[in-house]
Amino acid sequence: MGDNMEINPFCDIQPYQTEGINNWSLSNKIVTVTPSRSEMPSQIRGQKGRILTPEEAEKLMKDQTLVSDFKQQKLERDAQKNWDLFYKRNSTNFFKDRHWTTREFEELKACREQNHLYNAERCKAFQCDLTKDNLLENVPADSVDVVTLIFVLSAIHPDKMLLALENIYKILKPGGSVLFRDYGQYDHTMLRFKNGHKLGPNFYVRQDGTRSFFFSDEYMAQLLAAAEYEVLVNEYVFRETVNKKEGLCVPRVFLQCKFKKPERNRYN
Repeated sequence: MGDNMEINPFCDIQPYQTEGINNWSLSNKIVTVTPSRSEMPSQIRGQKGRILTPEEAEKLMKDQTLVSDFKQQKLERDAQKNWDLFYKRNSTNFFKDRHWTTREFEELKACREQNHLYNAERCKAFQCDLTKDNLLENVPADSVDVVTLIFVLSAIHPDKMLLALENIYKILKPGGSVLFRDYGQYDHTMLRFKNGHKLGPNFYVRQDGTRSFFFSDEYMAQLLAAAEYEVLVNEYVFRETVNKKEGLCVPRVFLQCKFKKPERNRYN
C-alpha cells in the first residue's frame, strides 16, 4: 500500500504509543538521513490534531484486530529486505526533488545554495541501521550541526525509535539540531488501511511488507523527553492532496518538529 512518501531506515546515512536559526557556512557538518519526495500544495499548521468524522472514528473503533505475533516478528526480521524490494520496484521514479525542505527548514537553505561547491573529500556516504549500528564508527562524537530526519522514524518499529534518536544524539554537537517531518496521526493514508493491517496503536503494515507509524504530538514529545532532547517546534501540518483526474480531495496530516541537543549534554 504505497503512498508515494516513504523512506527506508536502512538507507545510506542516512516503546509503543501511550496516547493519553542561523546562517550556515560550509564549516557546518550536516548528516542527512535519506528523505522523501517533495510535496507542495497549500498547508496550515496547528497544535491540535485532526478531528475525525463520525464515519472515520467508527472505522478505527472497529479495526482492533492485530496482526499475529508470529507475522509481526517475521516483518521485523524482513524489514530491510522489504524496503530493498520497495526501492528496486520504484527506483528513481518514486522520489522527486525536495524543494519544500528549504521552505520549511531555513537551516538547509545555505546547503542548497552552495550545492555546487560539493567536495567529495568533505562528504562521507555510508550505510547503516540507525536502530543498531553505532554512528560513532563513522561520525565523530559531538561533530554534527544538523541532522535531517524526514519520513524515516515512521518506518522503524516503535520499540526501536528511541534507540535511533539516542544514536543520533551522540554525534550532534551540543546545541545541534534535528529537523523532523513524518506522518501524523489520522493522516489519510492511516485511515485507508483495511482490516488485518494493524500492528499496534497507530502502526500498520502495507501489502508489500513495509510498515508505517503515524505520530501524535504527544507521542513525539514523550519520545524526545526520553531521549533528552530540547524541543523547539512540535506541530501538525495539514494539507489537502487533490487528484483532479479522479475528483478526489484527501486530508493529509504530518508532524513537523525541530529539536536540539542541549548545550550541556548528558555525556559531558
